[in-house]
Amino acid sequence: MIWQTYKRIPFWQKVVAGFVLGALLGVFLGDKATVLKPLGDLFIKAITMLVAPLVFCAIVSSITALGSEVGLKRLSIKTLGMFMLTGTLASLIGLAVGSLIDMGGTIELATTEVRERNIPGFAQVLLDMIPSNPFESLAQGNVLQIIVFAALVGIAINMVGEKAKPLQAAIHAGAEVMFQLTRLVMKLTPIGVFGLMAWVVGKYGISSLAPLAKFILAIYIAALLHIICVYGGLVKFAAGLSPWQFFRKAMPAQLVAFSTASSYGTLPVTTRCAQAMGVSERYSAFVLPLGATMNMDGCGGIYPAIASIFIAQIYGIPLDMTDYVLIAITATIASVGTAGVPGSAMVMLTVTLGVIGLPLEGIAYIAAIDRVIDMIRTCTNITGDMMTAVVVGKSENEVNTEKFYSNATDAETV
Repeated sequence: MIWQTYKRIPFWQKVVAGFVLGALLGVFLGDKATVLKPLGDLFIKAITMLVAPLVFCAIVSSITALGSEVGLKRLSIKTLGMFMLTGTLASLIGLAVGSLIDMGGTIELATTEVRERNIPGFAQVLLDMIPSNPFESLAQGNVLQIIVFAALVGIAINMVGEKAKPLQAAIHAGAEVMFQLTRLVMKLTPIGVFGLMAWVVGKYGISSLAPLAKFILAIYIAALLHIICVYGGLVKFAAGLSPWQFFRKAMPAQLVAFSTASSYGTLPVTTRCAQAMGVSERYSAFVLPLGATMNMDGCGGIYPAIASIFIAQIYGIPLDMTDYVLIAITATIASVGTAGVPGSAMVMLTVTLGVIGLPLEGIAYIAAIDRVIDMIRTCTNITGDMMTAVVVGKSENEVNTEKFYSNATDAETV
């Protein structure tokens, strides 16, 4: 009886319940709640297991399903154009919020060690996109290289034509198997979110975040402004759809992203939510893995902008208009190279600080609370992926409007 009642509860309500209960347990039990972290680790490992084969099969299937190179080229240009547009707006919002809030003051240096990182040049970034061994890329989960290889395989299948149909059918069948496996793994979402939130709140608590409250607040304000105004506005005015309906169906993926702090880890849930919005399987399979790699408004736009201003303030270094322009440009471009895994935004912040000549040691001030910030950054990133899928998909008749407005959510697809 209890199990039947549980099954009737909408999926997003189960996720919200896990999120709230985990946070409350972390508050009440404090550091003792960290024993629940293995529940979250199990969930993360399960969804990470899906990523490499899911991305490869989905990308190849979507490109072969999209068919003509002309249609694929138009979709690609629109998608990348949307990524650049929202990335630019994200950096501008970050600069505006960071400039309006006085985040400086007397702050003790965090004890977290800042490791030296080798930042690749632009040419090296391009070279690193091409896998020297695609099987090694699949084994290591190098998603950017997997996407490039899968895209090339999909294009080659289209060019070969009839002779490649057996391979196309086999990969398409593989994609269907991975989608079904995803549905099974997603049943663990409420439990995983519960364990992760209990660990995060229990480990960091409220008091440990107090010295950096203004910096954290600025990040969260900028991210929420970007999500509500930019993403909601584009859904409303560019796609002509209801922002409320969009955010309602996006909530499960947002909560998973917030608790896991991983765009790649959230990818299976993001895919299910986008398809619940009526985005076609072939386009969602194309845009969402691409977005998890290239569309990083939170990590590559908002975060470097606000963090650079914060570090400049605590070191007493004034920034002029040239610095702001360099921050905006670097943050927007750097977002393309930000990997969708927890903590990678620190690398992109290093790039931005180096461009405008700010001390890299300033990263130590914010490294200790990076996980707390990474949660809202990732939530912003995956919301942008779903928005792009809806807005660009709508312009190319890849969105079922009736399904978008239906009351059904991904609860019925998980």
